[in-house]
This record gives sequence, structure tokens and C-alpha cells, in this order.
Amino acid sequence: MESLQCKRRDGGGIFFEETVAGSQQFGRLNRSITTKDDGRDYPSIAIGDGTHHNGSSVSPLQKSPWSCHVGKDLSSSEVDQNTNSNTNFTPNVLMGSLVREEGHIYSLAASGDMLYTGSESKNIRVWKNHKEFSGFKSHSGLVKTIIIAGGKIFTGHQDGKIRVWKISKKNPSVHKRIGTLPRFRDYLKKSMKPKNYVEVKNNRCGVWLKHWDAISCLSLNEDQTLIYSSSWDRTFKVWRVLDSKCLESVRSHDDAVNSVAAGFDGLVFTGSADGTVKVWRREYPGKRTKHFFSQTLLKQDCSVTALALSPDATVVYCGSSDALVHFWERENQFSHGGVLRGHKQAVLCLVAAGKLVISGSADMGISVWKRSGKEHFCLSILTGHSGPVKCLAIEKDQESTSGEVRWILYSGSLDKAVKMWRISELALPIKQDQLRSDSKCIPSWQY
Repeated sequence: MESLQCKRRDGGGIFFEETVAGSQQFGRLNRSITTKDDGRDYPSIAIGDGTHHNGSSVSPLQKSPWSCHVGKDLSSSEVDQNTNSNTNFTPNVLMGSLVREEGHIYSLAASGDMLYTGSESKNIRVWKNHKEFSGFKSHSGLVKTIIIAGGKIFTGHQDGKIRVWKISKKNPSVHKRIGTLPRFRDYLKKSMKPKNYVEVKNNRCGVWLKHWDAISCLSLNEDQTLIYSSSWDRTFKVWRVLDSKCLESVRSHDDAVNSVAAGFDGLVFTGSADGTVKVWRREYPGKRTKHFFSQTLLKQDCSVTALALSPDATVVYCGSSDALVHFWERENQFSHGGVLRGHKQAVLCLVAAGKLVISGSADMGISVWKRSGKEHFCLSILTGHSGPVKCLAIEKDQESTSGEVRWILYSGSLDKAVKMWRISELALPIKQDQLRSDSKCIPSWQY
């Protein structure tokens, strides 16, 4: 497989310009071939003529290279097997795009009519009802993951820090940074005692409270009182939402932890570049929070890149660099349920909602699967991105008709665009021969 050169650039300011979807054009994919040897990051691409604007000093609240394309911006997936004149449900279609002229999209978070997007420009952009609403900037560390909890926005960054933001009560378009994890006073207090130092990287020691490499994922537990952060430093950490205090750090894998998913019954799932998926059990000895290793669900040569849990807490999904999605059923001690084959290249992100599980891939496609009993049926392979699909977010479609469950899916890509899709659970499955089944294991250093 070709490996794509990773380029990092700061972004400029922002603007909003409503245009006709038909005028949208993507530049040619510029494939500069190099290889990475860290085994942890994903392919980056350059769009268009390869020129970049370096405007990191510009305020994120000024005009920016964002534009919104809404309307007849439809991909070929609209005219696939889902189109049937004898049905009254909506086929899975591309509704429009939020296009950024610079800055790969690394993270998304959706909450009601609000969408947060994070990119390598270090900006977090806020969209309301698919129109640009506001934005704020972290000043360091590209934004790899975003979650919303307790009226706060938590962002995980390439520099190993978690930043905490809150919406101003006086002006809902203003987001103020109210802290960084770990808190400085907590870090200072722990650093005073030698017992709080652990080996972190290259035989160096550091305080266990801090992540010493990039944050890869953030996840909330079932009652949204705890945040779990996974990192390339091979650990996951547990933070209390109420006061942002770090409760525990767990050295969980032999390589970078790419994903963490906290779910049901105090269980936490971690996936790593070491090829394993592990289950951890949360207990409360005394007044402390303690996580114990429970079992290993998967052990393979290919890197595990993404995890997702079904909303009904019955299925665990795992995407990996061999282009496969494994799943385990909660019944019978998480017995292996099977494999979903919908991609040609590495699966980079997963999201589950209702009866659906959706995967985004380095092959630039998005596969939509519906679970029915113990079977999974592929409803669509969504195409339209011109770069690897790096992140997904999903929200219930408030305009769903009676008897039909519909979702709004957001997909962020290294082509610098966010696309909006309308997904129906009643869409017809596509034919088996349309699935991409020629997958092969891709060594982690190649993507």
C-alpha cells in the first residue's frame, strides 16, 4: 500500500460563505510518497496545487477558509440499491459539505443542533444548524478528539494535553478555556514525591498524572461522570468530570493505545497498535477508583485503530489496519460474533447508533451496516471524500417521519472537508458483490 506524506500546517482565520453545492470542486489528490516509522498516525494528504497558507497568528474569530455547500451535492451512493420507487423511506444520501481549504479534519463531536470540528490548524470550529456559529483556538497541539460532558467541551491534543472549555453564559457563541488536564496544582503536588514518577519514554521518568505523548481518544462512562483518555504513551487515564481530577493511570498495552471506549457495567475497552483489544473492569476499593484487567478479545499482527459500542450495550466493534471490523457479543462472555468486510484499506473510525454501525476508512469510503439479530447487513457504501475518512459523529434526525428511524451522519476527512449524510435504518441492503472484500493486512508503519 502507498504511504502518504504527513504534513502539518497551522491554519488561518475563518469565514462563512453560503454557496451552491454544484459549484463545489475538490482539487487533485497529491500523493507524495514517504513512509512513517512510528506506527501510530494515519495518512495525510495535500489537496490541490500543494500550496499552503501559514497564518497561525491570525485570530480564529476573524475570516476563515470555510464554506458551506448544502443542496444537490449528492454522491453515487444516492443512486445505489437503496433507491426504490416502491418504498417511502429516504435513501442514504449526501446532504452537503462543510469544506475547509486548509487543515485536515481529525475530530468531530455532535450534540443536538451543534457540531464541533477539530483540525490540525488547532482551531475548534462550532457549527449550529449546519451554519458556522463560532470558534476557538487551542494555540498548540492539533485537535485529535472532542467530547462534550457536564456542560463542558473536552479536547484531546497532539501535545498530550486535554483542554477544557465552557460556553459563556452571557454570549453562547463565546467559548472560554477553563482549564488544562492535568491541573497545574495537582501536577505540582504529585511531582513532590518520588513514588509518583514512572518510566514514560526512552528510559525517561515523569509524573504518572500526565500523558507524555499524543492523546488519541476520549470516552465517557455510562453515567457521564468519568472521562477516559487513551494515548500513544501506552496508557489510559481516568478523569472525574466534576472537578477534572485524575483518578488513575493504567499502563495497558505494549504500544500506542489508539482507542478507548467506556461502556456498560463498569467495563472499559482499549485497542492498540500492538494488535490487541483488552477489557478492563472498574471497581471501587475503599474511596478509590481502580481498573483491573479482565480479558483480551483480540490479538493480531495488525494495528487496532478504532472501537465502538452498540447503544443497547450488547455488541463491541473493533476496526483495524487490515480493513476489517470485528465484533463481539456480550452474551456468552463476549464471544466473537464475526467480521464485517466493507473496505479495501485500514478502518480509521467507527460510530454506532440505533441498529447501525458505521466505519470510515483510509480508502475514502464509509460503510453503513445494520444489525438484525445476530446478522449484519451492509446498507450503503458512501463515497464522496477525496481523502481518508478520519472521524465520524452521528445524531438523530429530528425530521424523521413516523415509522422511520433516520440519522444525520458527519464524516471528517483528511481532504479537509466535513460531509453530512442522511442515513435511514429502513434503507435496503446492497448486493454482496458490491462489498469491498479484497482487504489485506497493512503494517501500521505504512498508513
